[in-house]
Amino acid sequence: MSGICDGRVVVVTGAGRGLGRAHAHAYAAEGARLVVNDLGVSLDGTPATPDTPDTPATPDTPAHPGTPDTPGTPATPDTPAARVVQEIRAAGGEAIAHTGDIATTEGAASLIHTALQTYGRLDTLVNNAGFLRDRMLVNLDEDDWDAVVRVHLKGHFLPLRHAAAHWRAETKAGRTPVARIVNTGSGAGLLGSLGQGNYSAAKAGIIGLTLVAAAELARYGVQVNAIAPAARTRMTERAFADTMAAPGTGFDAMAPDNVSPLVVWLGSAASEGVTGRVFETEGGRITVMEGWHPGPTADKGTRWTPAEAGDTARALLTRTPPPRPVYGT
Repeated sequence: MSGICDGRVVVVTGAGRGLGRAHAHAYAAEGARLVVNDLGVSLDGTPATPDTPDTPATPDTPAHPGTPDTPGTPATPDTPAARVVQEIRAAGGEAIAHTGDIATTEGAASLIHTALQTYGRLDTLVNNAGFLRDRMLVNLDEDDWDAVVRVHLKGHFLPLRHAAAHWRAETKAGRTPVARIVNTGSGAGLLGSLGQGNYSAAKAGIIGLTLVAAAELARYGVQVNAIAPAARTRMTERAFADTMAAPGTGFDAMAPDNVSPLVVWLGSAASEGVTGRVFETEGGRITVMEGWHPGPTADKGTRWTPAEAGDTARALLTRTPPPRPVYGT
């Protein structure tokens, strides 16, 4: 296989199903060598059971760093990550499975070590792992908040941090990399989503992390961008069943494969000069998100009274568009 990622080593987290699986296959088709990470849990992050749809039983699925399989041999046991590896190898590509928990320091360090130990280099990190525990805020308990923020936000930070440490060391050794990080945000993080306060907050945090990382890591040859994808996955096909249904004929706008071409380009050397950006993408559409920027302003030059501040705020609001509705309202 050859393409715009020929020879690059790419790590994709949460790559056992859905968007991550599509990304892994798309990178392999463009010549990349893959580390396919997936913990193999169910939709809400709990251990998989035989009754979990699309999740065959995986005895002894580890909650600690996975031991990589030897390239060229079947990945065992039968986990989502192993199945994707087998698919890539069957198509002529190179891939290795990693089943560690990337929201732990040990798991994230093992993930990056697996790429370096197996292929001798690391070029691109795609942070994609996550799960849902949807509740209205008044019903959302602390454990569900912590679990979702942990897997999405901490699960982005730790792999990013360990990859960045490697690339910094490379730069200090005189080998400035052409490195890329692609983070996975969401429209929920940009606009909010009814019943997804934990998920929306975590995804908004990922956008902030992306902007800081892009600024801090540029000196080490690292570009950092984020996507806000819309596609049919385990996380969306239940929450948005009507809009995510596959059509009987014609273009399947919600197929996860539609998102991957942009992710592959962002993770390639061809995206030179593009960093600190957020792209919304679904179907055949790509949008550059412009984010927060200053709008109408008033400056009294001294302190306002509460009444004056309120009157001024209302006057300023007449000069700016109303906020877009939260998803689900």
